[in-house]
Amino acid sequence: MIVSPPRQKTVAAGRASARPSDGFVQSRVVVSPRGVDRWLLGVSAALAGLGLVMVFDASFFLGADRFGNPYAMAIRQATFLGAAIGIAMVASRLPVSRLRPLAYPALAAVLVLLAFVLVPGIGQVRGGARRWLSLGPVTFEPSELLKPVFVLYLAHSLARKRERIGSFAYGILPHLLVALVPMALLMLQPDFGGTAVLVLLTGAMLFVAGARPSHLLGLGGLAGSLGFALVFFSEYRWQRVTGFLDPWADPLGKGFQLVQSFLAFGSGGVAGVGLGQSRQKLFYLPEGHTDFIFALIGEEIGFLGGALVLLGFAILALRGFRLAVRAGDAFTSHLAFGLTFVVVMQAVLNIAVVMGCLPTKGMPLPLLSYGGSSLLTTVGMVGVLLGISREVR
Repeated sequence: MIVSPPRQKTVAAGRASARPSDGFVQSRVVVSPRGVDRWLLGVSAALAGLGLVMVFDASFFLGADRFGNPYAMAIRQATFLGAAIGIAMVASRLPVSRLRPLAYPALAAVLVLLAFVLVPGIGQVRGGARRWLSLGPVTFEPSELLKPVFVLYLAHSLARKRERIGSFAYGILPHLLVALVPMALLMLQPDFGGTAVLVLLTGAMLFVAGARPSHLLGLGGLAGSLGFALVFFSEYRWQRVTGFLDPWADPLGKGFQLVQSFLAFGSGGVAGVGLGQSRQKLFYLPEGHTDFIFALIGEEIGFLGGALVLLGFAILALRGFRLAVRAGDAFTSHLAFGLTFVVVMQAVLNIAVVMGCLPTKGMPLPLLSYGGSSLLTTVGMVGVLLGISREVR
């Protein structure tokens, strides 16, 4: 459970308050003279900057082949990064208390967007999955927006019910029933990875809010059994599992992507083959600019580059969870934890897949992979964390 710090002098609604409050009018805010968390800002900027460089590197030949312009994908990524920075600047200046009333309306809006994705003629199909909505030249994934919005909902609801979170009927069941709606919409796309992220996020936030471990363990066993059944009785999902267990058994088929990832890491060694010198990006490694960009980092910058990326996410986790621990009210604490958990968990899952520790599943590496939807939401979440750091010492 996240524990609030000792009482300090606070400012709320224009007057001092010595008691934390989870209401909309008065909330505990610790004024920090240092502004935003510089470590959080610096490491996020460094990861996003490295991502832009690697996207340009990985997509140079792909852009020339698909669009007739080797810079097309890098320009698009830079455009989205600029827009994301603007969103983050606004989010970092917005008082955290202003976000709380948006919890239910934002969740309802995202659920509507997820439903629209499933409508033929509105949702776009790519790679056998219907996950995208198109607004003129802009295409985005509502499932990416769902992650921060669902964190916001859980932070608000868990703060309201913090006295009854130990009760299964009042503290856990209502959140599970709400979570089942977006999970069902994601599975209809289908998006098994996105559903897994939502399951892990819900369980983690219930745990830190004070839910009973026995309740969560029972639900975890049920979710694990259901997940195994969904994999075992789905041919393409089961092929991913068998390809993960022994990719060399079919190196030109279901094990191709993982084998090419291993070759990239093996070629990189300690210091890498040099920036821009990757061979795997020459149409050998599928999705090298998106889900498998960490493999190209390992090839070009080597073990040292990969270790620096891992260190960057470790620092991001440390600073984000530190904000959660030091927050003066339950809502802010849960919000900081949830946003940090989503970013770091996706990074861990992506890197585990790329290194052959988990079955292959389409999931971008936050801040580094090519993709506007992921970049906008991730940088936006970092912006909210920076805003929290303005209010928490």
